[in-house]
Amino acid sequence: MKDRQRRSTRKAYGETLAALGEADERIVVLDADLSCSTQTAIFAKKFPDRFFNMGVSEQDMIGTAAGLASAGKIPFTSTFAIFQTGRAWEQIRQSVCYSNLNVKLVASHGGITVGEDGATHHCLEDIALIRVLPNMTVIIPADACEVEKAVTAAYEYSGPVYIRVSRYDFPVICDETHEFTIGRAKVLRAGEDLTFIAAGLMVSIAMDAAESLAARGINARVINMATIKPIDQKSIITAAQETGAIITAEEHSIIGGLGSAVAEVLSENCPVILKRIGICDHYGVSAQPDVLLEKYGLTAKHFEKAALEILAKKKSK
Repeated sequence: MKDRQRRSTRKAYGETLAALGEADERIVVLDADLSCSTQTAIFAKKFPDRFFNMGVSEQDMIGTAAGLASAGKIPFTSTFAIFQTGRAWEQIRQSVCYSNLNVKLVASHGGITVGEDGATHHCLEDIALIRVLPNMTVIIPADACEVEKAVTAAYEYSGPVYIRVSRYDFPVICDETHEFTIGRAKVLRAGEDLTFIAAGLMVSIAMDAAESLAARGINARVINMATIKPIDQKSIITAAQETGAIITAEEHSIIGGLGSAVAEVLSENCPVILKRIGICDHYGVSAQPDVLLEKYGLTAKHFEKAALEILAKKKSK
């Protein structure tokens, strides 16, 4: 398995936001008193007149962003995922999505790799909460490079967008030539025996698992499903038809997230054997990120085990 360079996805967001702000004065940034953690402080330092620290007032932050969007600005709001989607969900629904306003929500500290902050800060429900809303686009980039591309794409897109970034430094799997298009999945590795469909940090782990499986003579396809909504139905159906077995992987509850979205597509178009890997309907605990990834089965060895199990089921059909 490759020893990959690691980069901060939240820092990539802050740097990209500042670069976009240089090119377009319509961009304004709002944060809920966490700008050093979300990295919007980079933008604040360069453009203090276009940065608004709303304090611990997430609902007000979303309402203000909606007002700014109505006035022709392009607002980016940031705080931890648990606060952005939990405390302010009604305001996102009523003020942003119902009116289909051009507000970008970039949430940091998603998933269990928030680590020692524990269950109260491990947001494992944000994708489920957000993807159910009409007009909302939902993106989970696989690494810092894809964050740069996704934030730029969100800026160019007219309408509400939710992007999840992380406190944890992700392995780099993309490069500057990587193309990102909202709603399009990317096949990172070819294979005909089974398919991993992953998002965020899980993409690099799926790549590692696929490399180990190749040593056993098993060819696993790996799809980076960075856009959860609108999901790339064509890529999912093609993978199901060509490999006959799907494993989804996400740093999120298996209820309502990527696994659920893929299951919806498969059940209506091409039912095949499906295994969802993620957090199985419980809260996280306080520990270091790598300890938690092991505890909750989000490692390459767990992915390999799931692959062998699903291939046995496929063979027995």
